[in-house]
Amino acid sequence: MRKFSDAGTPMDRSTRCLCCTIIVCATAVTACRTTTHDSGRDTATHKREVVITMVPLLTKELAKTYPFLTSDFSKGGVLDGKEIYEFMPSTITVMERDTLNLTFINPEDDPHSFVLEDLSVAIPAQAVTHATYVARRAGIFDFVCDIPAHLPMMRGQLVVLRRERVTP
Repeated sequence: MRKFSDAGTPMDRSTRCLCCTIIVCATAVTACRTTTHDSGRDTATHKREVVITMVPLLTKELAKTYPFLTSDFSKGGVLDGKEIYEFMPSTITVMERDTLNLTFINPEDDPHSFVLEDLSVAIPAQAVTHATYVARRAGIFDFVCDIPAHLPMMRGQLVVLRRERVTP
């Protein structure tokens, strides 16, 4: 399937990767919006809108743009059987008991997944996927894309801070 730009000309994968990076930067500014369900007290739980984008960093198609990658992706090379993607943002910080309304944007032509304790989401290629997660307890929780070719690089952390009770 050929992809076309607005001008009607084919876009190569490296151009799409650059476009993905620009989209990520634009969405990162608004990635975490908060809605308070209490009158602003520290004990309130929040609904957090979190946008996570799948970003290609080093893929086989980029070897045409960066010739040094040809040997890296070849048999026995440092990236043999792998491609490097990332979650953007790769660290999400919330308070315990917050509800996260997650939106996953995958502009890439490869599928991904988002696997976190008590949550596993399949993220199809070139799709937007939604999920909800409640941060039930404080701690640091790793999340990964469990597609073997994307491990161990495609990972991040959910940081859940303890909600302290404030007495007036």
